[in-house]
Order: sequence, then structure tokens, then C-alpha cells
Amino acid sequence: MDNLRDSVEFRRRLDVLWRAESRCVLASLIRLLGDFDLAEEALAAAFGAALEDWPRDGEPANARAWLVSTGRHKALDMLRKRARFDASLAPLVERLDRASTPHEPDEIEDDRLRLIFTCCHPVLAREAQVALTLREVCGLSTEEIARALLTSSATVAQRIVRAKARLREARVTFHVPSRAELPTRLDAVLSVIYLVFNEGYMASAGAQLVRVDLSSEALRIARLLVELCPEPEVEGLLALMLLHDARRTSRTDPDGGLVLIDDQDRSLWNRAQIAEGSQRVARAIATRRFGAYTLQAAIAAVHAEAPNASATDWEEVVALYDLLVVAAPSPVVELNRAMAVAMHSGLERGLALVDDLLARGELVDYHLAHAARADLLRRLGRTAEARGSYERALMLVRQEPERRFLLRRVRELS
Repeated sequence: MDNLRDSVEFRRRLDVLWRAESRCVLASLIRLLGDFDLAEEALAAAFGAALEDWPRDGEPANARAWLVSTGRHKALDMLRKRARFDASLAPLVERLDRASTPHEPDEIEDDRLRLIFTCCHPVLAREAQVALTLREVCGLSTEEIARALLTSSATVAQRIVRAKARLREARVTFHVPSRAELPTRLDAVLSVIYLVFNEGYMASAGAQLVRVDLSSEALRIARLLVELCPEPEVEGLLALMLLHDARRTSRTDPDGGLVLIDDQDRSLWNRAQIAEGSQRVARAIATRRFGAYTLQAAIAAVHAEAPNASATDWEEVVALYDLLVVAAPSPVVELNRAMAVAMHSGLERGLALVDDLLARGELVDYHLAHAARADLLRRLGRTAEARGSYERALMLVRQEPERRFLLRRVRELS
């Protein structure tokens, strides 16, 4: 038994199960137990029990259900022991003990969707919503969240602790909002889903450019939201993610290196996703009630529908960015618009816009701004200046495939 429990194959299987099911199990345990920290303890205890029991008894047919049930029982055992020293816990133990058949009559029976609405509850500040969702729904470590949010691990840990405490204080229940509540709750949820997708589509740091588990989870949740609340911006967000994800397999070379859109093999693009994304963005635009996600999706559709890079309708892209700058003004949107202007109206004009942005100081620590400037300078033949901007970008980049790409560009200049 010990040999089986300690075997490489069994531990590999348990690791695979953890990656595939731990967030689902945790979401169900949070709903059942009503407490994040207790649910996390129960999750760890359930997988610990699997490590002990499954080599002897065999893996159950429904591993997720077994883990949820075992986690709930482990949590009750923990609470009973604590209740011996803290009488205030007795009512909680009785309540959880009575709830032997966990079920709630929500319109959508999906614990992860329920959990993301809880993590994005309006009693929390936006930065707390994002941090808590990335931690609890997606399972990112504190360090990974800190890199994604460009802040420190200590700050992220503090946000998560305070967010959980705030939810407890406000007695927030774990449920999907009613249809009447949804419009006022969607903005936070959409922004968090897109951040999760982006962390999967273009990981903020580490050895891998793409984290398919995160981008796939974001797409899954977005589809559920479209079914629950078919608002134009929900359609627009799903369209945007579909159009980006359609290019996933062409964005890296066989060694995991970054491939820019102009150099991608468009025969590898997922045409079914592009067709679906284009249809969804067209429907969203037709309502005339669209916003920033729909505009970004429309830009992505222009790129996706061009048969090759040179056929891109840059005039249309610039016009859409003009609308986006008004709908969602930000230095990053202005940077993307500047690059589109460079392709439509000339490299010098685009470079002047990028230099103006960097002079304002808002993007001085943003590696992609320096990489964009370097690329324009390279195309203009201003090699020494291009090398300086590439080196500045290299000082700031945290993602390994991007770093290798920038190094290759510097070598090409030499």
C-alpha cells in the first residue's frame, strides 16, 4: 500500500486531478461551508484523504463528488473539535450537519460561476475582487497574482485576507444574482474574466507564453454568462476572447518562442472560433449599446479576417481605436492606436505618438511601450536608437518567451 501511495504514477495522477478539479471542488466547498478559509482547509484534507485511501480502496468513479463529500465531512470534524473549546461554533456545526443534501435553486447550477460573482461582490473594492478571483477561482499563487497585477506579493496577500474578512462581515451569501440584479453586477465580473483570460493568453511571467487552463476557464465562464445575461458587452467580451484564442496555436514556435501576428501561419488559425467571434461582435454592434469589449473585439475581427498581414484594413483599425480611446481611455489603448497609425499613416507619425506617450511618464515602466518604439525605430533604420529601446524593454520584461524574442531582435540589429 505504501509503495502504491508513494509511486510516481499515483502521485502524477493526483497532481493531474488537482489541476483539473481542485478549483471546482473548492467552489463547491465554499458554497457548502460558507467560508473561504475553512473550505481551503477542507480541500487540502480531502486530497490528503485521497492520498491515503485511494491506493487501498481504488479511485472512485466520480472523483470530484468524492472530494467534495470528503472535504465537507473533514470540515465538520475540524469544527466539532474546535467547538469543544469555542462554544460559539456549535450552531454552525449543527447547521452544516443538517445540510446533508447540498442544493440551491439557482438558475444556473454552477459553483464556479456562483463563486466568481461572490468574489466580485460590490462590497469589495475592484483590486480586491480581482485578487480574490485569481486566487480562489483560478488557483494562482500569491506571487503569480502579484506579477499579473504589477504589485508586491505582500500587497496581494493583504488584499485577499481583507476581502475574505469583508465578505464575512457583510454576511455575503454564495449565490448567482437574480436576473434583476445582474446588470449592476456585470462590470466587475467582465473585467475579472478578461484579466483571467489575458493571464492565460499572455502569461505575465514565467517560462510559458500561454496558460491554456486559464484562458479556457475564462471562455467557459463567459459562455455561461452569455446564457444567463445576453447583454451586448457580454457578447462582445466572449467575441474578443474567441478571436484572440483562435490564434493561440500560431503564437509560438516549436521551441515556445513568441511569433508576432504579422509572421503567424494563418492556416493554423481556428476558423470556427473566428466565425463565431465575428458573428457575436456583429450582433453586439447591431444593438448600438456596446462598449469597450465590443470595440476591441471588432479590432480583433479586422485582423482575424485579413487573409494576410498586408491586407489588414488599417484605416478601419484606426477608426475603431478612435472610438475606443473615447469609450475606455488609457495609455495602453493610446499605444495600440499609435502602432495602428504607424501602419496606416507612416512609421514617423506613429513614432511621434509613442514618444509623446513615453514623455508623459505613464508607460515608462511598461516593457511593451519600449518594445513598440524599438520596432518602429528598427523599421526606420535607426539602429542605435532601436537597440537602446530594446535594451530598456529587456530590463522590464518578466516573460521568458518575450525576453528571448527581444534578445533575438537585438542580435538581428548587430
